[in-house]
Amino acid sequence: MTEPDASDFAEMALALHEEPDVEQTLERVVEYAQQATVCDDAGLVLQHGQGRVETAVATDPRVRKADELQTELDEGPCMLALDGQSSVLVTDTADDPRWSRWGPRAAELGLRSVLSVRLHTAHTTLGALNLYGTRPGMFDDDDVDVAEIFGRHASIALASAREEDGLRQAIGARHLIGLAQGILMERYGLDADRAFAVLRRYSRHTNVKLRAVAERVIATGRLPEEP
Repeated sequence: MTEPDASDFAEMALALHEEPDVEQTLERVVEYAQQATVCDDAGLVLQHGQGRVETAVATDPRVRKADELQTELDEGPCMLALDGQSSVLVTDTADDPRWSRWGPRAAELGLRSVLSVRLHTAHTTLGALNLYGTRPGMFDDDDVDVAEIFGRHASIALASAREEDGLRQAIGARHLIGLAQGILMERYGLDADRAFAVLRRYSRHTNVKLRAVAERVIATGRLPEEP
């Protein structure tokens, strides 16, 4: 396989940035990872708040299982990458002494080589890209270099997609709240500030997000009932 050059990475980066949302960006990251490296399969794990980890994309069910086992057992190359290591190479899962529980189970799944790459910004770990091979010793130092370069492009694209999704959600929420305010103003003779205060009070008293309260008002044309 010919290693990707600078122009290949530039094209991949451009395509990643053109994806319309986070989900499609994740799928494209895994797709391009298979093109850029010698891996047989790939998975992408996301790290959320309070350390919650999820397998967002996997090219094969056994990849999803292997990734989930790492989270369940709290050991494996992905966990090291999430903990801050830029990349972790496993030559053979069957006899790697670092992971006595996860390694043999990954080998039983037919996944013998692993290369995990941390996805991150300057201040935040976004997740990890896990590349799997069905034979021992599939990845070498050159593959590590390629995967780390690709990981940097993927990290930037993922961070950008998350930010854009957040902005879209915020704009959508403001629009819904504005509609709900208008309904309350017309129905109860309130001004804009008082209508917003009523929505916020219901949100706090019912422990329901303000956007959800607004959606209920729009759907029913009146205030939701408090418990």
